[in-house]
This record gives sequence, C-alpha cells and structure tokens, in this order.
Amino acid sequence: MPAAQNPMATLAEQASRLLDFNQKLDISLLDNVVSCLYTGEGQQQRVAQEILTTLKEHPEAWTRVDTILEFSSNQQTKYYALQILENVIKTRWKALPREQCEGIKKYIVGLIIKTSSHAENIEKEKVYLGKLNMILVQILKHEWPKNWPSFISDIVGASKTNESLCQNNMVILKLLSEEVFDFSIGQMTQNKAKHLKDSMCGEFSQIFQLCQFVMENSQNAPLVDATLQTLLRFLNWIPLGYVFETTLISTLIYKFLTVPMFRNVTLKCLTEIAGINVNQYDEQFVVLFTLTMSQLKQILPLNTNLTLAYAGGTGDEQNFIQNLSLFLCTYLKEHGQLIEKKSELHEMLLQAHHYLLLISEVEETEIFKICLEYWNHLASDLYRESPFSAPTSLILNNLNAEVPFRRQLYQTVLSKVRAIMVSRMAKPEEVLVVENEQGEVVREFMKDTDAINLYKNMRETLVYLTHLDYADTEKIMIEKLQNQVNGTEWSWKNLNTLCWAIGSISGAMHEEDEKRFLVTVIKDLLGLCEQKRGKDNKAIVASNIMYVVGQYPRFLRAHWRFLKTVVNKLFEFMHETHDGVQDMACDTFIKIVQKCRRQFVQMQVGEALPFIEEIINNINSIICDLQPQQVHTFYEAVGYMISAETDSVRAENLIERFMQLPNQVWDGVIHQATNSVDILKDQEIVKQLGNILKTNVRACKAIGHAFVIQLGRIYLDMLNIYKCLSENISSAVAANGEVVTKQPLIRGMLTVKNETLRLIESWVSRSSDPQMVCENFIPPLLEAVLFDYQTNVPAAREPEVLNCMATIVNKLENHITSEVPKIFDAVFECTLDMINKNFEEYPEHRTNFFLLLQAVTTHCFPAMLNIPPQQFKLVLDSIIWAFKHTMRNVADTGLNILYSLLQNVSNNEGTCQSFYQTYYTDILQHILSVVTDTSHTAGLTMHTSILAFMFTQVEAGAITVQLNPGYTENVQYIQEFCCNLLKTAFPHLTTNQVKVFVQGLISLNHDIPQFKEHLRDFLVQIKEFHGEDDSDLFLEEKETALRQAQDEKRKIQLTVPGILNPHEIAEEMHD
Repeated sequence: MPAAQNPMATLAEQASRLLDFNQKLDISLLDNVVSCLYTGEGQQQRVAQEILTTLKEHPEAWTRVDTILEFSSNQQTKYYALQILENVIKTRWKALPREQCEGIKKYIVGLIIKTSSHAENIEKEKVYLGKLNMILVQILKHEWPKNWPSFISDIVGASKTNESLCQNNMVILKLLSEEVFDFSIGQMTQNKAKHLKDSMCGEFSQIFQLCQFVMENSQNAPLVDATLQTLLRFLNWIPLGYVFETTLISTLIYKFLTVPMFRNVTLKCLTEIAGINVNQYDEQFVVLFTLTMSQLKQILPLNTNLTLAYAGGTGDEQNFIQNLSLFLCTYLKEHGQLIEKKSELHEMLLQAHHYLLLISEVEETEIFKICLEYWNHLASDLYRESPFSAPTSLILNNLNAEVPFRRQLYQTVLSKVRAIMVSRMAKPEEVLVVENEQGEVVREFMKDTDAINLYKNMRETLVYLTHLDYADTEKIMIEKLQNQVNGTEWSWKNLNTLCWAIGSISGAMHEEDEKRFLVTVIKDLLGLCEQKRGKDNKAIVASNIMYVVGQYPRFLRAHWRFLKTVVNKLFEFMHETHDGVQDMACDTFIKIVQKCRRQFVQMQVGEALPFIEEIINNINSIICDLQPQQVHTFYEAVGYMISAETDSVRAENLIERFMQLPNQVWDGVIHQATNSVDILKDQEIVKQLGNILKTNVRACKAIGHAFVIQLGRIYLDMLNIYKCLSENISSAVAANGEVVTKQPLIRGMLTVKNETLRLIESWVSRSSDPQMVCENFIPPLLEAVLFDYQTNVPAAREPEVLNCMATIVNKLENHITSEVPKIFDAVFECTLDMINKNFEEYPEHRTNFFLLLQAVTTHCFPAMLNIPPQQFKLVLDSIIWAFKHTMRNVADTGLNILYSLLQNVSNNEGTCQSFYQTYYTDILQHILSVVTDTSHTAGLTMHTSILAFMFTQVEAGAITVQLNPGYTENVQYIQEFCCNLLKTAFPHLTTNQVKVFVQGLISLNHDIPQFKEHLRDFLVQIKEFHGEDDSDLFLEEKETALRQAQDEKRKIQLTVPGILNPHEIAEEMHD
C-alpha cells in the first residue's frame, strides 16, 4: 500500500508551479491555496500564507491579475488579485511602460462599469467593488489631471446614463475627496496634494451639478443616500458659494431631514455646514437655524421623554439623537451669539437648549460627553465675559441691571444644567471604593482613564456654573443631601455622585460661604455614617466622607478642630477591614497632610502639645491593622509633617522618634547577623529588611535632605547587607543556574538590594550639599556596588544600579566628574555586552544604561573627553545603537544624547575638529539610515533637529578640517556623500529627486518646520518607483522654493554687519 502523501509537501510543490511565470497559471490551484489560507489550520495555513506573500511580491505578479479576475470563481482569490494590483499601482506605477498603464486603467474602468451597472450586483459584490473603486482612486492619484484631464467630465457624463452606475460613481468621488483632502499627509508630497486639491476645487461645479440633479430628481433611495454621503465628505472643503449661494441648505432641510431614511446623513451635512466659521453669511446661518428648528419640532415634539425614547429606540433612532446633539452643540458654539442678538428668536434659542438638556439626561456616556463640551463652553464663556461670582440668587432679581444680559437669558437653563451635573458626576481618581456590576461594594484596582477624563471635564464645568450662581449650586446640593439623610433618595449611586460633585467645587465659593456649606455637609455625612447599618453602607459613606474632606484643604487649614476630628476619623477608618477603606484612609491622610502639614507641628489653641507628638506617641496603635504598603504610605505622610518643622534640632528629634519602630527591628537583625551571617538566608528576615527599607524610602521622599540623620545611622550596615546578599545570590546562581533568581528567597534578596539603591537615590536627589554627599556617601557606595555589578552574572545585575548612578550624576553634576571614569569602567562594557546582541533582551538595563549615558553627556562632558579613544568609540557606537532601537523610549534617549553630544562638542574648541574628522560622516550616515527607515518615523522631530544642526555646522564653516582630502569644500563633499549614499540605498529614485532632497537639507536647515516637511516628502517618494517621469513630484517648483529660501537666508545675513565673510560679498557692495 503506497504511503499517504504529506499535504505540506504537496502544497509546497504546487507553490513552485504558481511561481513559475513561464507556464500558464493554474487558477484552481491558486483557489486551493487561498482556501487553505482562510479555512486551513496551523502549519498548512502558514505555508499557504508564505506562498501567497511570495507570489504577491513577485515583480511580474500583476500581469496575471486579469486572468485571475476573469476565471476564478472564488471571491477571496479575486480580492487577493486586486491587492497585487493595488500594490503595483502604489509603488511601481511610474516605472511601468505608458501603454501598460493605459491598459490597466481601461481594464479597471471596464470592470467597475460592468460590476456596478446593475443594482443587485452593487450589494452582492460589495467588498470586491469597494476594492476596485479604491484601486481606481490610487490610479487617479498618479494620472489625474495630467494624463487623464477629462476624468471629472467622464465620470459625471457616465453617471447620467444609469442610476446604479451613478451610485457607485458617487462612492468613487467620495473616496477621491477623502484621499486628497483627509488622508494626503504622509501619503503624497505637499506639492502634489496641493495640485490635486486645486484641480478638484477647479472642476467642482460639474460634480455639484450632478449632486444637485440627483437630490432634486431621483426617486432611487440608495442613489440619494450615496449622494448625501458623498456631499458630506465634500462639505469641509468646497468653495463656500456652493453652500450658501445655492438652494443646498433648504433642499437638505425641507426634502430630506424629515425622511427617516435620510435624516441621519442630512443632520451630519447640516452639522458640517454649522461648523463653518465665516462672517459674510450671517443671514444664511440664521436661516439654517430657524428652518432646522421648525422641522425638528415636528419630528421630535419638545415634550418628548428622550431618555425613554433613546432606551427603547432602534440603532437609527439612537444615532439620530447623537447626531442632533452634535448639530445643536456645533451650531450654538459657533453661531449662538447671532441668535442671541435677535430677541424675536430667543424662544427658539431656549427651545434648542431645552433639547440639549433632554439629551444630556440620556443614559449614554458618549452622547453626554458631546453635550458636556457645549455646557463647558457656555458656562466658561459667560464667566469670562464678566468674571465675577453672583452674590446670591435673591439679589440677582433686584439687580437685573447689573447682571449681564446673557447670564439672565440662560439663567433657568443653567440651573437645570447644575442639577444634571450633580446627579451625573463621574467618579474622581481618588475614590477607591466602588460598586461593581454585580452590585457589590469593592476596591477598585484598575484606573478607568476614560472616567477620570470625564470627571475632569465635569468638574471644570461645575466650577464655572458655581461661579455664575453659587447660591443655586448650594441649594441643589443641600436639597439632595437632605434627601439622602431622610432616605427619600438614598442609594449608593445618588450619594456617590452628590459627594463627588460637592468635592469637585472646592475653591469656587467665597471662604465664608464655603465654611457654612461644608459644616452642614460634614455633619450630615458623619450623621449618615452613624445612622447606616451594614458593612457595605458604612464603606460607601466612609469613602464619601474621606473624598469630600480631602478636597477642602483650605477649610481644614483654617479650622483646626475640624482638621483634628477628620484625621482622627481617618485613623478610625484605618482599622476598618472592608476592602478599599484602609487604602482610601491612608491616601486621604497623605493628601490632607501635604496641604496642611504646618498645622500638625504648630502648637494649636487649646492643645497641650503639637498634634505630631500625639501621632508619634501612638504610632503603634494607629498602624497595627494596616498592610505593609499602607504603613509605607502612612510613614510618608508623617514625613511631610516633619518636613514642615523649621527648628532643625526639633526636626532631628522627631525623625529619631518617628523611625524608632523600624529601627528597633533593623537593629535586631543587624545584631543577629553580626553573630551569624546565615541569618540573612532566612526568608522572613529578608522580607522584614525589604519592608523596613521601603518605609525608609517613603519617609526620605517626604523629609528630604534632613533625613541624613536617619540615613547616616543605617548607611554602612545597609551597604554591608547589600554586599552580603550579593554574595548569597551569586553563589546560588553559580550552583543552580540563572533560574534560581525566580525563587521567592532570592527575589526577596533582590528586593533588599533594589530598595537600598532606591533609598540612596531618593536621598541624593533631594540633598542640598553636593560636596558633603561626594565626600561622605559616594565612596562607600561605589565600593559596595560597582565591583559587585561588574563581576555578577548578567541575570543578577541590578538595573537599579544604572538608574542610581544616573540620578547621582544628574544631581551632583560636575562634582562627580572625577568619579565618572571609575563608574564607566565598572558598568559600561559589561552592560553593553548584555544589550548589544539584539533590541529586546534586558529592557530595564537597556533603558537605564542610556539614561546614565545621557546624564554623563549632559553634566560631566569633560569626563567624556578624558576617556581613551577606544572607549570613546564604544560610547559613540552605543549611542548609535540606542537610536536604532524600535523601543521608542530607548531610541528617543539615544537621539537626545547624540544631540546633546554634538552641541557640547561644537562648544569645545580643543576637541571639536578631530571629533568631526573622525566621526562626522559616520554619524551622518547612521542618522540618514534611521530617518529613511519607516519603522522610525516617530523620531522625525528629533531627526530633524539633529540633521539641521549637522548641516548648519558644515554650511556655516564651523568644521575647518577637511572631511575628505579630495575636496577643498566640505559643503560640496557632504552633498556628494549624501547623494551617493541615498542613490545606493534607493536605486529606484532618480538622480534629480536625490539632488533636490540633499539641496533642501542645506537650504532649509535654518527653518525647522520646513526642514521636517522636506524630510516627510522624501519619505513619501522612497515608497514609489518613478521611471523617467517624475513630474508629479513638482521638483522644479521645489527647486525654485529652495532657491528662494536660500536667497531669503542670505538677505537676512546681509542685514547684520560682519555675518558674511568679506570674500563672500560681491564687489560693488564694497563702497
């Protein structure tokens, strides 16, 4: 019995037949491979993918497209054929012989006409036809108007012969408009895009007449819909006369707005028109508003309950409400003041706002955001018009004369907006206790950035609304709070939104009013806390009390009794084990302390001691129920209090007592370790050490330089433990391999080493005496850390060492210069060896290594000049290696280091010429290689700065050494060098293209934005093969523009005496 054939092998054999262009294409075989790609699995699918990719990239592949489209019965194969064709058109069109271009063009047009001439085909072949349309648009970008001047009249003429053909032609025009006006940046050069835009505007009248003809005469719904969709794309660029000096607006409103099928696209068109910002068509804008509003009232009576209508509506009806909000917000924002000036339209204006109020209550966040943006605009606009806060609502009615007219006009609207803001307020970032989808009260772990942004916008809006009438805001909030207390509106959601709203207007009231308001609020909330039963209820109330008090530091600073009550309440919550409550208590505590730190160290009226004494005396009982990370937060908070103590002797005394608890444990461990160093292999002990160091890190962060008294106490012991643990880790790795670093005990040891470095880093970055730091703290640190780093196996090297060194260099600047060679010796080569094999391994070492290099380049540049040439070459290579990374942060750091290095070198007369001679062309070559690599486009801004700087150096004559002995002029040499380099890298570019590009690098180096656009244009050109015809790149225009830029530059130079070399000035000027 014969062995079964391996399907992979047969697939691969078949592939070779597909790729043999000498034999006839086997369509059924191709269909087979395509089916494998879509329905096969695993290996089979991968092989099919490889075959199709290889075929697609074959330079002759496009010659088979017509055969595939004609004979294949598989839609996916046809789509694949069109992808091949699209690829050729995008990249090789200019390189194809003219008759082949004409052939492809005719063929595609014929296929489109054939496919789109019957209405049933348009729906059935939708994806296929969509791809054909896109291909035609790609051809047009090359051919029109130069090689196909009659395209617009051709397409308009053809549209009049057949309605379904016309429907598809509308889609083509829409795609063309999008390609030219919306997506041209980065896809075509600026000049080409401008040329196409001008052509389209110039020939628009024919297109407009066609659209108008369809809208006025056609009964074919899909055609009318396609026409309106196309018109929508045109509205953001067509000449304004077509919009305002024709019957377009009234046709849209009277004929289509009330028809359910067309109302959404019509509203979108009207929104585009409403967004146009010009002055000469005020009358037409008023008409747009009045006509739309009168039609709206018929479609959607003013007494409609929109919340219910939206909840029960179809997708189309929901979209209509969203589009309506967009129209009203856009119109009122751009042209609301036109309507305000006409008293006879005020009623209609308020009706428009009434619609917006109804829409603002709809339960859909995206729609609410649209309305919110308008309410924010209106409230801030009214406030800025006369930035005073209204005293109280009662006085308003008596002093109407003094209250600005617009505030009076919108008074009732704004009151309703306030109520909506209060009842819908989003959750602030600080709130950690939330209700989940199952209705349980839990701690939130993931930050919801969308909700945070919504909160920020709502908060800002409510602050403006409060300024406009704070009595009204207060009335609404107090009423809602009463309803929480008496239970008529009690719910977690209602209490949350109310308290979040109360917290959000901190600072918007006068201090006296704020005090009166807050006393009521806090008393009611504390009452609720006592009144409510059940852990969940208590947790929600506690969370809200903490949020509200945390938001009003001004009030707490001014009222010690309240501040003390609040802090004691927080200490109470620190024993509440409900999920999230302790976290929030610690977070609120630190937030309040940062704003009121002085109050805790001052002697307050009626107290025997400053409150900090009380806290330090009872610290044990306050923190006994907290988790380690909460204890760290607590220590940081008390650290901020101590930082406010101005008497240094008292501060030292406070620090000693404050750190007593962790120090007792620390001393115990050190004592045991003195007797037996094996104690440092005990997992519990190692964990304790990690926590003590984390506590020190957080306290140091708050106290700053004064923490030196505590750091000095543990410093040498800490470094000894560092060395000891390093030896433990190294021997464990030596015995069991690198996998051992994943074990809990070893990870605990690594944590202790990391926290040691973080503590030193934290203190050095906040220290105020660089000399003292350099003399007393740096030598033992380098001795303990550097040798250990250098001799360790890569997996046990701490990336934090590099970060610590970078922080020290950034802080101590030139004071540390003498130590830089020692640091480099220890960390440079061994780290480079870890990261230069590829772009991925050891990401933290990678990032920190380049941060250290950046710090040294910026602050200790003389040290760079003193290292041996061999090592300097290594430094430069590593900078180049950095900016070649696709890891964005590393590449950016690399570019910043290079820019800083180049600037430092140019300012150092002693070394700059030898540097240029050795490295200039090398650096230039590497920079050009990343500039022209599309995976590095994110760095374009920095590439621009570096290249412009390098070309300026050459052009200005700052480089006096000859860069190439064969050339007397450096500028000429660099131009030729770049041209040759680019011509070799991109042989498909014409000599002319490369020449214009390089000329631009020199002419535009003083104008950074232009220089950047010039680079961007070149990146577009790289993607295309250009044969002989490069006219659509408008190189002549480009050359003229570059000449003008050069002349302008020279004119400016001539106005400053002495800028130009006397030998550069023409003779007749020597008078």
